[in-house]
Amino acid sequence: MRVPSLILHEAVARLGRAGIGAVLVAALALGVALAGVLPQWQAVRELRASEADASAQVRRVERGELKLAARPEQQALDDLRQQLPGQPQASELIERLYHLASAEQISLARGEYALGVDPKTQLARYQITLPVRGSYPQIRGFLKALLGQLPTLVLEDLELQRKRIGDRELNGRVRMTLYLSRS
Repeated sequence: MRVPSLILHEAVARLGRAGIGAVLVAALALGVALAGVLPQWQAVRELRASEADASAQVRRVERGELKLAARPEQQALDDLRQQLPGQPQASELIERLYHLASAEQISLARGEYALGVDPKTQLARYQITLPVRGSYPQIRGFLKALLGQLPTLVLEDLELQRKRIGDRELNGRVRMTLYLSRS
C-alpha cells in the first residue's frame, strides 16, 4: 500500500518546521539508543551473569565441593622446592665442593659461610665465600665441575689476581650461593 505523495506533503505541511525538527530529534535519539546504549546494556547483563556464576563458585568453595587450583607461579615454586636438596644435606654438598677442589688440586683456605632465608621464595640460602689458589685452568675446571655437579649452586662473584706477571698461580675469591629446600 503506497501513500500518495500529496497526503505526505499535507502531513509535513501540518507539522511545520517545529514538528519536523521534533521528528528528526526523536529519530536521532532512537539511533543513539540503538547504537550506544543497547550494547552497554547487554554488557551489563553479561557482567551480572558472570557475577552470579562467580558467587555460585564461591559458595561451592566455601562448602568444600570445589577445590581451588594453585596459581602457576606457586605451582612452579613448589615443584622447585621438591627438586632442591634439603637443608640437612648442606654439609654433604659442602663436602662435595671440597672434594671437587682437591680433584683439581686447588687449595681452598678457610671460607665464610652464612645461612639465610630468601624473603621472596622462602628457600634456604647458604652463602659461601672461599679464597682459592691455583692455576687458571685448575680454577676454571673446578668451577665447571662445581656448576655441573651442584646445579643448585649459583656463582655470584669471582675475583682472580696474580702477584707478578710471570706467576702461574692465581689467588682469588669465589662467592657463591647454594639454594636448598627448607624441609
